[in-house]
Amino acid sequence: MYKLSTKIFGVENNTLWNKALKLIKEQVTSGNFRTWFSQASLGSLTEKSLTLVVPSAFIKQQLALRYEKLIQATLQEVMGKDLTIHYEIDSAKSSKKAARIEEESLPLEMPTANRPIPHSNLNQKYTIENFVVGLTNNLAFAAAQAVIQNPGVAYNPLFIYGPSGVGKTHLMHAIGNSLYQKGGFLKSVYAPSERFMVDFVDSIRTKRTGEFRARYRNCDLLLIDDIQFISGKDSTQEEFFHTFNELYSKGAQIVLTSDRTPNEMQKIESRLMSRFQGGLMVDIQLPDFDTRLAILQAKLQESGETLPENCLSLIAESIVSNTRELEGTLVQILSRLKLTGQEVTLDSVKHFLGKQPSTQPTGLFDQKKVLNGINQFFSLHMSDLVGPRRQKEFVLPRQITMFILYNDYKLPMERIGQILGGRDHTTVLHGIEKIKEAIKRDRDIQRMVIEVKQSLT
Repeated sequence: MYKLSTKIFGVENNTLWNKALKLIKEQVTSGNFRTWFSQASLGSLTEKSLTLVVPSAFIKQQLALRYEKLIQATLQEVMGKDLTIHYEIDSAKSSKKAARIEEESLPLEMPTANRPIPHSNLNQKYTIENFVVGLTNNLAFAAAQAVIQNPGVAYNPLFIYGPSGVGKTHLMHAIGNSLYQKGGFLKSVYAPSERFMVDFVDSIRTKRTGEFRARYRNCDLLLIDDIQFISGKDSTQEEFFHTFNELYSKGAQIVLTSDRTPNEMQKIESRLMSRFQGGLMVDIQLPDFDTRLAILQAKLQESGETLPENCLSLIAESIVSNTRELEGTLVQILSRLKLTGQEVTLDSVKHFLGKQPSTQPTGLFDQKKVLNGINQFFSLHMSDLVGPRRQKEFVLPRQITMFILYNDYKLPMERIGQILGGRDHTTVLHGIEKIKEAIKRDRDIQRMVIEVKQSLT
């Protein structure tokens, strides 16, 4: 049917294609090459286009979605020309392996845009379009976009970490939803790590480990939320290790979220830690004021409600803990004002916020008083205490400040991190624990903390 002996530039087509394949093989994993490229053969090659013969619509879809740019770039290198890639489906070439992959991966019927997503628990409300981007999450957003454009190749795995309620789960679902809409029949599996553990234990109890593995290993996209909870669970870590390896070897995209970096996880196997660190790790921090304001505006637009700008600014200034609490406070204010029939004014919003002392930030005057007092005690400048430098003479006062703000002033760790130059909550937690332990065994540190506290009264 296809004449492979046709020559271009005096060289046989299949020779050129084999040369291109050799270069491609050097740029993808052996599993990816075996799964996708070994089942494609050259149909025709001209000075303007190349046609690949594939055994199924699934193989065609995956090559077009994941590797077309790579194929074009390689052909440009081999031939010095930009070629258009075409695909021909020849069902007679279908191998048992291709049939099995397609059978396991395709839904019962081809989905259309906005149809509920099969094979996963993705929340369709979380999209890449309604994710509010700011200074504290723009790197994670850019990484998510790269994964959507080139799944399984760009940043695999993608490891997103940060405190609770900052949008990690939103971004994870957004990746899944975007790939589903873009890929047409991409099979994805989303699960919190607790669900993975429960499913695994149940599969052992009911002797259905084969079904468990078929669910988690026969997918194109695996999304695991709060992966830190598998710490200390040896059997679950063993199972996840093999699941990770199998998916990675066949080019499936893996996205993980956590409230801490891999090296901050306790009781995690080193082989798993190395795999978590083998892709791209990006953090999402607590939103700054501008991002909080944008989140509130987006939430209002989504619900069709309105609030005066000065009221939104007050809410954004008052709620600094996380995005989830910020959105929840807005919903509560709107509901309360509707139920009471109050007019939406700055005073009415102030009155509502005044009933929630836990969400009100400590006043700037008190913060400055504490920081200035600590700086004076240690003979430091404000830039030393809140700046990025990690010299020993700055680190200890900084950690004592974290301890005092948390232990005596009852500030949340996220807020302490903001006060001390935008540090993440894991850094604050480490500093607090460091001083807690030092107080128990080091009388000099114990005396120093007591004297600092006395100087602040």
